Amino acid sequence: MNLDKDMQFEIKSTFAPNLNRSQTLRILEVTQNSVVIQMDRSNGRGVFPADNFHYWIKRGSLIKLNDHHKRTS
Repeated sequence: MNLDKDMQFEIKSTFAPNLNRSQTLRILEVTQNSVVIQMDRSNGRGVFPADNFHYWIKRGSLIKLNDHHKRTS
């Protein structure tokens, strides 16, 4: 999956780095090597190695929200 700025993901309980018990996160910046995110219940930012972020998606811990989900939530 190609990651883009402003993509949003639903956070499942299996996402271990979720210290704030957030429900969603948004991508703020994507580089070749890293992904900068912000969770919905946090003012801080997090940085993941790109491979690590893809691992959480493949594991089903982060579910991409489409435009329909964004409008109804």
